[in-house]
Amino acid sequence: MALSGANKDGREVRIYEYLDELHTDLADYIAELSEASVKERGVFAIALSGGSLISLMGKLCEAPYSKTVDWAKWYIFWVDERVVAKNHADSNYKLAKDGLLSKVPIVPSHVHSINDTVSAEKAAEDYEFVIRQLVRTRVISVSDISDCPKFDLILLGMGPDGHVASLFPNHSVLDEKEEWVMFLTDSPKPPPERITFTLPVINSASNVAIVVTGNSKAEAVHSAIDDVGPDCPTLPAKMVQPTKGNLVWFLDKAAASKLDGAKFSE
Repeated sequence: MALSGANKDGREVRIYEYLDELHTDLADYIAELSEASVKERGVFAIALSGGSLISLMGKLCEAPYSKTVDWAKWYIFWVDERVVAKNHADSNYKLAKDGLLSKVPIVPSHVHSINDTVSAEKAAEDYEFVIRQLVRTRVISVSDISDCPKFDLILLGMGPDGHVASLFPNHSVLDEKEEWVMFLTDSPKPPPERITFTLPVINSASNVAIVVTGNSKAEAVHSAIDDVGPDCPTLPAKMVQPTKGNLVWFLDKAAASKLDGAKFSE
């Protein structure tokens, strides 16, 4: 069974007693957004993260989703990426390709990975250029309150320190307001060189999901979701607040264990 928190300010919190339920509900959620977006716009622009997220999306490779999702209409992007070769173990592209993209009939030209042959700064610049071109052709929608891209869905994980994408606590990239894609050469988590969407881009999406599992992240989940007061530092995850879009947290029981009032009866 899942506990679903009240939807307030466009935010919903879903808590799952069993991980398999989370897997299935996440696949349903993505498939439903894909269907709605294809019906409305003819395409589905989705941005992925790395970490455990891809394995949590694994049900999409199975029936019925493998047959019912209109994969040919998907356009794939990365919310953040490590500036390493595409076949490197640290590559988010490789993670997604091995765990998802190679198992479903995605159109190869619809997969937009970073240029892995240049510096982090140039990779970020090139990636923003690609996104701007696709906004012009409306493969990616545009926000009606800024010039930011409006992705149909941005999928995020979260680290134990509360970072999302490659937006780390107290890092200067958190303050970026103009650029869509930024680069880091000093990531506190290796590898140090990365590119990342900025908060204005994440918060312009139609839908954002943050998927978190495990006890090690329970404290950060509590700090990001609960009203912890002004004395606690604001985590990057708490700064994910879509301007006009919807935010859904997908949590397993362990990750939700320190939330105010979110207790399963044993």
